[in-house]
Amino acid sequence: MGEGERFWAFIIWTILGVVFVVMGIYDMNSKKAKPFGFWANAEVGPIEDVKAYNRALGRLWCVYGVLFILIGLPLLILNEQNAGLIAIPMVGTMLISIGAMAVYSIGIEAKYRKKK
Repeated sequence: MGEGERFWAFIIWTILGVVFVVMGIYDMNSKKAKPFGFWANAEVGPIEDVKAYNRALGRLWCVYGVLFILIGLPLLILNEQNAGLIAIPMVGTMLISIGAMAVYSIGIEAKYRKKK
């Protein structure tokens, strides 16, 4: 992979990370009385404190976005000698995604879901 290709790969990777951070900032600062969803195409159950829930979800997305950008740094130094470094962004993305799912399910959703 040439130097220009590595640079553009990292720029695209960073743009995706920034999208997650912006989404988190939007969630944290939202004045909507509707809780934001975490899972794609799934309804959010009843939430006790929607503002605090959205703030917590926003922080989760911001942390995820920053970690996503950081694990993409090896894209800048890839070449034939260290091509194995591509495993860091691939495995890292899976690990931080699983971590975000766990934090959401165990921490955020469980804390703010209305108790029956």
